[in-house]
Amino acid sequence: MTNRITELFNIKYPLIQAGMIWNSGWKLASAASNAGALGLLGAGSMYPDVLREHIQKCKKATDQPFGVNVPMLYPNIEEIMDIIVEEGVKIVFTSAGNPKTWTSWLKERGITVVHVVSSVKFALKAQEAGVDAVVAEGFEAGGHNGREETTTLTLIPMVKEHLKIPLIAAGGIATGDAMLAVMILGADAVQVGSRFVASVEASSHDAFKNVVVDAKEGDTHLTLKELAPVRLIKNKFYNELQALYQKGASIEDLKAHLGRARAKRGMFEGDLEDGELEIGQIAGLIHDIKPAAQIVEDMICEFHEAQDKAKMPFY
Repeated sequence: MTNRITELFNIKYPLIQAGMIWNSGWKLASAASNAGALGLLGAGSMYPDVLREHIQKCKKATDQPFGVNVPMLYPNIEEIMDIIVEEGVKIVFTSAGNPKTWTSWLKERGITVVHVVSSVKFALKAQEAGVDAVVAEGFEAGGHNGREETTTLTLIPMVKEHLKIPLIAAGGIATGDAMLAVMILGADAVQVGSRFVASVEASSHDAFKNVVVDAKEGDTHLTLKELAPVRLIKNKFYNELQALYQKGASIEDLKAHLGRARAKRGMFEGDLEDGELEIGQIAGLIHDIKPAAQIVEDMICEFHEAQDKAKMPFY
């Protein structure tokens, strides 16, 4: 499977394991990379010294390419970028910020840069900023999301119509069938998050992984648009948020209730009641926890099977 993305990253499959906060440590990233995908470390939940440790451990665990996802709204961004350069990481995915801020600086240091967007407008801004590829993430995705509520099947062809650089599809993709679907629509590769949350190597708490496996259709909802839109599993914390909305809560009220380290409590520490549980709509199709290598193998096998089915007459 050779195309613009596999050549850009020097990987076997056009498949990227998303760099998710509290889920994507060195064990997951190295396992995904060893399986032929591109593994990403999630720097958003790591202090600079912790990120350095994960990069060093990842380098020891794999001789394949891997990268770091950096949400630009987090503090210590300058120190994080310096560590990435010092440790010789060659691939950076940026998100939650203006791609112009860091793209040139990173590319001058020999780093391949990809930016995550949720609209055509921001995809074009990323291209203008000089990134090497764009991740277009649909409304179905877990974690922090765009405000536009454009679904993946709508977003990908819209972005493809205007984009010249490689395009990676994200949001609601956990099977080889979905991988083929978005690639037919114009994507060069897929970025997969929620499916890798339910992996053996994910750094998230087992209790959170089991909630993901048990999730059904309608169990997630995009909320907190006034702050930073995030898709959450409905739990006690989510219900309290909805009660605040019904009372006409202000932004300050929402911030006060959110507090600090709410995502860490939910996903990393396993507080299923008062924690923030971020996952995509596709959780309703995730029924087991398995090794990252098996996830990659299954998706690629399903992809090829779907290709064969697509050659059959439908009527």
